[in-house]
Amino acid sequence: MTEDLPGAGELILLAGLGNPGPQYAGNRHNVGFMVLDELAGRIGGKFKTHKSGGEVLEGRLGGRRVVLVKPRSYMNLSGGPVVGAARFYKVPPSGVVVVHDELDVDFGALKLKFGGGDNGHNGLRSITKSLGTRDYYRVRFGIGRPPGRQDPADFVLKDFSTVERKELPFEVDRCADATEALVGTGLAAAQNAFHAG
Repeated sequence: MTEDLPGAGELILLAGLGNPGPQYAGNRHNVGFMVLDELAGRIGGKFKTHKSGGEVLEGRLGGRRVVLVKPRSYMNLSGGPVVGAARFYKVPPSGVVVVHDELDVDFGALKLKFGGGDNGHNGLRSITKSLGTRDYYRVRFGIGRPPGRQDPADFVLKDFSTVERKELPFEVDRCADATEALVGTGLAAAQNAFHAG
């Protein structure tokens, strides 16, 4: 297991997770798409439909060549489009970075890591199964746990609260910064910069 991104000339694949369709656009589960849209704005390009089953955009971030991927499948089938794009662009698992919502991280907090389990996240479970390894990068956008007895499965498919929506543009921007830092400076430096005390 290596925590090093591929060499400087190699392509890095950034996958943002979510569900397709306007009815899901503001859901907590779709924050991966929101972050990738922010990164696409920084690259200055538009996503195009790709035969892998996702929408892709090639460009440069953090001084590196990247391809952004948003699966067009539902969350629990994310693995097919992500791995299809990784194979098409010849990106090894160690060059895959997945941006996703995380229940076990408080709203407004970020965690970057390499490898590990899926923690009940269906999108990660699908990617791990399709890749055949857990050894890829994750940028975990904290959404916190649901209040009271609300089912986590319902919670992730609801829009952010009114209070959270005020902070959301800032948090999405910060998560995009962290993803760019991971690509540009590596995991340890990005963790040092973006993990709260």
